[in-house]
Amino acid sequence: MSKTILVVDDSASVRQVVSMSLKSQGYQVIDAVDGMDALKKIEGQKINLIVSDVNMPNMDGITFVKTLKAKPEYRFTPVLMLTTESEESKKAEGKAAGAKAWLVKPFKPDVLLSAVAKLA
Repeated sequence: MSKTILVVDDSASVRQVVSMSLKSQGYQVIDAVDGMDALKKIEGQKINLIVSDVNMPNMDGITFVKTLKAKPEYRFTPVLMLTTESEESKKAEGKAAGAKAWLVKPFKPDVLLSAVAKLA
């Protein structure tokens, strides 16, 4: 059975590029436009990995990861932050929230897929 990856980003074009890259490698993909949308869409589902932006409306990526990690069923689900944020303080905040990896946009699809393969 293929692994399911949740892609959370308010940019439709970023979601599309990430989804196409992942689907080309056989992953199942669930899309969400922000943290609130993501929490609704994953309820009761087995998710192998989450790829999330940081800066989003309604619920940003850091808040989303904190909220996700508070749920016992997702406590150990790896999260890869895919964002324009490159400051060490933001990375530290993401790590403290529970993010396992940090990839800065713009990104190369092969770099993303390599990171996903290690985490999923």
